[in-house]
Amino acid sequence: MAGRICYSMAMIDLYTAATPNGHKVSIALEEMGLPYEVHALSLTRGDQKQPEFLAINPNGRIPAIVDRDAGDFAVFESGAILIYLAEKTGQFLPADVRGRSRVIQWLMFQMGGVGPMMGQANVFFRYAPEKIPYAIGRYQREVRRLFEVLDRRLAEVEYLAGDYSIADMATWPWVRGHDWAGVSVDGLDHLQRWLRDIGERPAVQRGRNVPPSEPQPTDDRLKDIRDKLLV
Repeated sequence: MAGRICYSMAMIDLYTAATPNGHKVSIALEEMGLPYEVHALSLTRGDQKQPEFLAINPNGRIPAIVDRDAGDFAVFESGAILIYLAEKTGQFLPADVRGRSRVIQWLMFQMGGVGPMMGQANVFFRYAPEKIPYAIGRYQREVRRLFEVLDRRLAEVEYLAGDYSIADMATWPWVRGHDWAGVSVDGLDHLQRWLRDIGERPAVQRGRNVPPSEPQPTDDRLKDIRDKLLV
């Protein structure tokens, strides 16, 4: 089903692909110093729909993890994985009620806003067989609006919840792909600063390359990719 890459004595099995949602978890694992084994799934081949993966994530989407250290406990949904890993290690998620809530609020802002809206912008701007100007404009404008919310927040604090947290790890892989969605970050100086600062973290540089990215698809391959991914 998947290619394997071992990182030290693996505690966590990571089922992933080179996507923003996948990179959230590999970045978190690197930041937290947890040993893990990568199972790189080919989305275009349909690895995520195979029975052995559906036993881990019945929704057939990446990422997912299996914690060998906890009786082979499986966790799916990227936000749930980040919370699980933060609680397991006691890192990047405050213990106090207000601090924890602040992180989870910004994590949910990504999960319910930035990710879904950028995903739709990507679909209509890059993959849709018919270019629909209304749909492209609607989602690109909404992504830009969400970026402006982030920029205003980052004018007040260094990171989304104050200190660096799983909220930043979740949001950064999506925002860094703004060009692919056709959305500019011009004029959003605080957001650009945040993108640069996080991108310079050694753990982020390692995690964003897990698994290694494939080249951007040519126009000839877009239809095949679209038909297999958008299901």
